Amino acid sequence: MKPRKPGPASITLVVLIALGAIIYAASIVWTEILWYRQMSATRVILTQWGAHIGLFAVGFLAATAMVYCAMAYAYRHRASSVRGETSAALRGYQEALEPVRRVAFWAVALFFGFTNGARLATEWQTLLQFLNSSSFGQVDPQFGLDISFFVFVLPALKVLVSFLMTVTSIGLVASIVVSYLYGTMRLTPRPHASKHARLQSGIMAACLSLFIAAHYWLGRYELLTQDSGSIHGALYSDINATLPAYSILAAVSALVAVLFVVAAFRGTWRLPVTGVAVTVIAALVLGGAYPALVQQFRVRPNQRSFESPYIQRNIDATLAAYGLENLDYQTNYDAATTASAGQFDNETLTSQVRLLDPKVITKTVQQLQQSRLYYGFNSGMKVDRYNVGGERRDTVISVRELNLSGLSAEQQTWVNQHTVYTHGYGAIAAYGNQLTSDGLPSYWEQSVPSIGEMGDYEERVYFSPNAPDYSIVGAPEGAEPQELDYPDDTAVGGQVSTTFTGNGGPSVGNVWNKLLYSIKFGSTDLFFSSQTNEASQILYDRDPLQRVAKVAPYLTLEQSAYPAVVDMDDDASTPKRLVWVVDAYTTTNNYPYAQHEALSDATVDSQSTEIGQYVQANKINYMRNSVKAVVDAYDGSVRLFRWDESDPILRTWEKIYPGSVESMSAISGDLMSHLRYPEDMFKVQRNLLATYHVTDAAGFYSGGDRWRLAEETSTYGGASSTKATERVDAAGNPVAPPTALQPPYYLTMQMPGQDSAEFSLTSVFVPGGGGEGRREAMAGFLAVDSETGNTAGQVREGYGKLRLLALPSSTTVPGPGQVQNKYDSDEKIATQLNLLNQADSTVIRGNLLTLPVGGGLLYVQPVYVQGTGSASYPVLRSVLTAFGDKVGFAPTLEESLRQLVADDGGSSRAPAAPANPSPDDGTQSGATAPSTDASAQLTQAVHDAAQAMRDADAAMSKSDWAAYGQAQTRLREALSRAEAAQSALGAAGTPTSSPSPSASPSAEPQSGS
Repeated sequence: MKPRKPGPASITLVVLIALGAIIYAASIVWTEILWYRQMSATRVILTQWGAHIGLFAVGFLAATAMVYCAMAYAYRHRASSVRGETSAALRGYQEALEPVRRVAFWAVALFFGFTNGARLATEWQTLLQFLNSSSFGQVDPQFGLDISFFVFVLPALKVLVSFLMTVTSIGLVASIVVSYLYGTMRLTPRPHASKHARLQSGIMAACLSLFIAAHYWLGRYELLTQDSGSIHGALYSDINATLPAYSILAAVSALVAVLFVVAAFRGTWRLPVTGVAVTVIAALVLGGAYPALVQQFRVRPNQRSFESPYIQRNIDATLAAYGLENLDYQTNYDAATTASAGQFDNETLTSQVRLLDPKVITKTVQQLQQSRLYYGFNSGMKVDRYNVGGERRDTVISVRELNLSGLSAEQQTWVNQHTVYTHGYGAIAAYGNQLTSDGLPSYWEQSVPSIGEMGDYEERVYFSPNAPDYSIVGAPEGAEPQELDYPDDTAVGGQVSTTFTGNGGPSVGNVWNKLLYSIKFGSTDLFFSSQTNEASQILYDRDPLQRVAKVAPYLTLEQSAYPAVVDMDDDASTPKRLVWVVDAYTTTNNYPYAQHEALSDATVDSQSTEIGQYVQANKINYMRNSVKAVVDAYDGSVRLFRWDESDPILRTWEKIYPGSVESMSAISGDLMSHLRYPEDMFKVQRNLLATYHVTDAAGFYSGGDRWRLAEETSTYGGASSTKATERVDAAGNPVAPPTALQPPYYLTMQMPGQDSAEFSLTSVFVPGGGGEGRREAMAGFLAVDSETGNTAGQVREGYGKLRLLALPSSTTVPGPGQVQNKYDSDEKIATQLNLLNQADSTVIRGNLLTLPVGGGLLYVQPVYVQGTGSASYPVLRSVLTAFGDKVGFAPTLEESLRQLVADDGGSSRAPAAPANPSPDDGTQSGATAPSTDASAQLTQAVHDAAQAMRDADAAMSKSDWAAYGQAQTRLREALSRAEAAQSALGAAGTPTSSPSPSASPSAEPQSGS
């Protein structure tokens, strides 16, 4: 019976399935090409795909050919008949296999070809770097080889040897199985192999032995990059025991390869089997037991003297690999602990102290500058500096991004989400060191549209970390705008509309592209929408970090981008641009002797709780901030600027992607003034300097001067607020909030020996060690000069200079934890904060800043108060300061600093109230009556404060700002009376309790709210 031919329906179905598969593949592949083409970065994706495809093809063909030829050769030289007890079983297997033998052979070969090809393709970066490697100009201390050998050549050789070992092993096993199945090789009654089987297995085993020898030989060099133990790199036992053992094992493996070749032609397996046994025993003895014995009985009793040369190698390499070799290290910094009169009466000092904590005030800015619910400041506030009218301003800045979750349910339509609400609008900027009289940020750029001193700039924000997944924008010239630009009560319909005019995304002006993107985003609305036209573009992949990661896949990126309003070409006649700046790093894990760091550990602190997703490798032992990337917030264009001209890893990637990175000379002066030292780089460096500030091998080994990073003392509301008793264990007992590392802080400050106060990044160390008895005094203070200057194409001299102050072990300068304890235990401070931190309000302590001032170290911490309502936000109410053993607490920084040098010895406590005379009738003592009066005054003041809070909230809900201001005045007056009454009670020795206010203090909104 002839097989039936496929009918028209079957053919149609197959064609439709094939067509659907092609279109679906195009929605993945072609849309990527369109995106890269629009970014002028087509070479990037084609190089990446070409490397993947090329390596996969090489691996696939090599592995498939090896496995198939090994099986085919064994089958071709099969025995004509099978003898022995197992002959019947083998014949049964042969008969079952024969009908599908060819298919089975190809299936096995293709399977291993695919898996090995795919594995080889993942190493595309390693092999491209090998083919385009650049010299480091430095050699390792053991072999005298250029560092590039370990970074570029050795990893590629390891990949190649590993691939050949794997493929040869699979081919050898496959040939043995086929030879056994077809009778050319048997195990019983005694092992025997035919001539052809013997030749095949012997030569393949010889090749495998040679690859094993190469593996051992490369292992000698890998010792220098190993990360076992607390000190990384090759130590005494590695150099004097393991390295010779690897050399011997490589020679033995090469000799065994020769024995396999001899056995293949002479027909005896005794010599190679003996050689394999010797190799295994030698590997156990020389590679394992001997180094362990040397370590146990020779090194451990004399570890300090034996390991010192190798520890010194580790120290020198680590400092070089992480850019720490030029550290300005000032030992035994004798910090003053007593402030003298007038020491803090310095306008320059007070202007340097940043009172706005970006983490805390984000909610305040959200409430007062949001304008509409579909805007948000979800990327938070960032610290920067601006030059306005010749005046340098320390600034906190944020971008008003689009927030689609703020739309009501009836507004959540496809048209609104993807064609109407397409962008955010503008930036807000506030003085970092100035506030309003109500404790609010003092803005110098605000509102929608922007009002302030920033100058003329493109305010529309189409690209940001929290932008929608995609938007359809653009229209022919003269068409009616359909995108909401910004709300305006005076405009028709209460809003101003606009049309995107940039080149921000691929075209969806034709049916083919619309179809592909409809499939890509799973939206039929996109395909059938009449909102699109011949000029429409689709904007997607809008996170600045994502865009940089796609055009430069070899870079590790900072965990967050920061915004800046800059003139990209120093042309005053053109509007400035709102851009996102991204710090990018080149890294490797193969720098000889350098200490390895896990980015997931080194970059995590109380504010960054997890590692960023755009990381090439978590484990590294070399890091350079080699690229500054800039992403335009309007059109999404990405520019990469070379920041480290000498980095060999970047030079290697520039050979792979020529022309993708611009020279530093292309950086405008205005953009240069907003670049800075990257935070993640600093975190890794400070983590290392906790140990590697000791550069002498003997002192390093003893570890007596090791430090650790200070723990966070700030609070940000919720479970980690000052209401620590709200956290309880399983038994209901109050527990403290979990500890985390204090983050580094950007601020303007002047280190000892520095000519002027500069924009800097700082961190604090306390003595190392564990257990409950560990000290929390100050051990070290680290700052890096982060000021880049404002000269086009030229970095300011001094930028990147790391300065470390080490305090003597006998120091009495308190660390952050001890300062926080002083604040908590001070009677006046505790009383006032407890008064504010009642059930309906929360005290939030901002960042605890440390500044080297007056020969000592000054601590400054802003204190905010926030209510519990949904519309509440933090308001700065007080400033805590500390110098030595003195603390200050006042509504302003100037008042708080004056308390550190008060005539009564600097105590922050208020002077005791004078004793009142006893009544004439003598019915009560001189202390009781004032105590009773003060208690009544305190109760009344608290009730008045609570009523003022309620009145303020009611006035704000009605937008009655006159009544709101009056309530705020009454609130401040009531709090002052409560503080005075509390001080009087403390002087009289009377314990107090007070009712809690029923509402939170608020603050007057600024214009633009």
